[in-house]
Amino acid sequence: MSLGTIVIAPRFRGPPASGNGGYVAGRLAAFVPTEDAQPAIVVRLAAPPPLETALEVRSREHGVGLFDGERCVATAKPVALELSPPTPPGIEATREAARAYRGFDEHPLPGCFVCGVDRAEGDGLRIFPGPAGGDGLFAAPWTPDESLRTVGDVVDPSFVWAALDCPGAFSFPQVDGICLLGELRVRLLGKVRVGEPCVVTSWSLANEGRKHTTGTAIHGGDGGCRGYARAVWIHVDADSVPRD
Repeated sequence: MSLGTIVIAPRFRGPPASGNGGYVAGRLAAFVPTEDAQPAIVVRLAAPPPLETALEVRSREHGVGLFDGERCVATAKPVALELSPPTPPGIEATREAARAYRGFDEHPLPGCFVCGVDRAEGDGLRIFPGPAGGDGLFAAPWTPDESLRTVGDVVDPSFVWAALDCPGAFSFPQVDGICLLGELRVRLLGKVRVGEPCVVTSWSLANEGRKHTTGTAIHGGDGGCRGYARAVWIHVDADSVPRD
């Protein structure tokens, strides 16, 4: 059964010709029926989500699927998820960590909506995680702007999913080629507000050949955790990523 369509605007790209994985996952997650007040949802990406294309959301057993014609682009369903995010550094220490963001020196996807260095303020999220101490924690400041608003001063959850995506890719050693999101499990615990000074953290959980597992979290201005995520990244050759 069709539940509607999703169109990914070029602003919300990750690679040049496809949607940012976290943002697309957040859009699809909104269609998942849940009973829990604070459910965790897993989204698995099967193909790059094309831009400016009407992608159909269809119900399926235990969840929903996102389709480009008859090709399944992604699936989503409720899932169990429990993480214990590390205590984030203070905002000043976080700003200092972001100055060492390795994407400033070399970035495989500089136009990415979340972590791209070519995106202007008010256009991209500009979340630039850098090492925050010697325990493997990475951190970046993030103050959501007006364009991310949904109702009142609340940030649309799809942008919170996006913010929980890319920082994980910078928490493990740099590799040749590109790491793309394969799976994202997210549990949202509270609302993120426009103008709220947040801290986004990321850390590596496992590295197995071409697969990397990471954790991410967002803490609000009051220090409370607004949500956390567990992601699986797949290392691919750079030439395999469509550029147009």
